[in-house]
Order: sequence, then structure tokens, then C-alpha cells
Amino acid sequence: MEKLKIYTDGACSGNPGPGGWAAVMLYGKEKKEISGHEPDTTNNRMEILSVIKGMEAIKKSCKVEIYSDSAYVVNAMNNGWLKNWQGNGWKTSDKKPVANRDLWEQLITLNAQHSPTYIKVKGHSDDEHNNRADELAVVASKGVKR
Repeated sequence: MEKLKIYTDGACSGNPGPGGWAAVMLYGKEKKEISGHEPDTTNNRMEILSVIKGMEAIKKSCKVEIYSDSAYVVNAMNNGWLKNWQGNGWKTSDKKPVANRDLWEQLITLNAQHSPTYIKVKGHSDDEHNNRADELAVVASKGVKR
């Protein structure tokens, strides 16, 4: 099975407010950058959407390493939060409805199509691909087309 790396990031001005998402996709020596804008959203929604859009851009099933500086996304995947939410009827441990359920459900479908591994990276550090995803997301949050 082929391998692909996706660096993702989301940005939001105001939270809620205008937001942007971005993904930097690496396949061998090939690199593809995608980004988009939402006029009224939250940072967490943009973090999840960046992963969704990156996975949607994959043309065929493959192993995917997803690099994100979002503890929300990575912990939901790696620490069993998502499974617990599903098992609890989409309620959090304090019995409140899970935020962003619509996006989590999309991600569940995409996870089933690929073999993703979620890797937490430190934001705003020395990772060039994470920094590029951040840059693209911030520009997209301003509604700037690239």
C-alpha cells in the first residue's frame, strides 16, 4: 500500500469568526497544497476540516500519516475520544452533545477508506511543512484566494 503524508492546520480570526484550513500533501517528491475559507466558523472546525479536505484529495486508498498541531484532533483519534463519543451516543463525558459531530462523522468515513496514523507536531516551531500549512490557513482565513 502506498504512503502519503499530510500536514494540516486550521486558523480562525475571532473564534468564532472567519476561518481557513490548509493541507500540505507529500507523496514521494511530489507536493500539493490545498486551502479554503469559511466565513463564520471556529478554530476547532477548521482543524478538523483541514484533515477532511486533505483526505478527500487522496485519489486512492493508501496509508496516510497525518501531522497536526491540533491536540483536539490528534487526541480524539489517538486517545479514544472519538470512539467514546460514539459509544455514548455522541455525548461527552459530562453528557453534553459532542461539538462538530458533523465533521467527526465525515472523518470517520474517510478513516475507513484509508489507513491513517495521526501524529502530533508542535505548532509554530521548526517543522517547515507544518509552518507552511499554518501560513496557508491564515491567508485562507482572510478570504484571500491563492
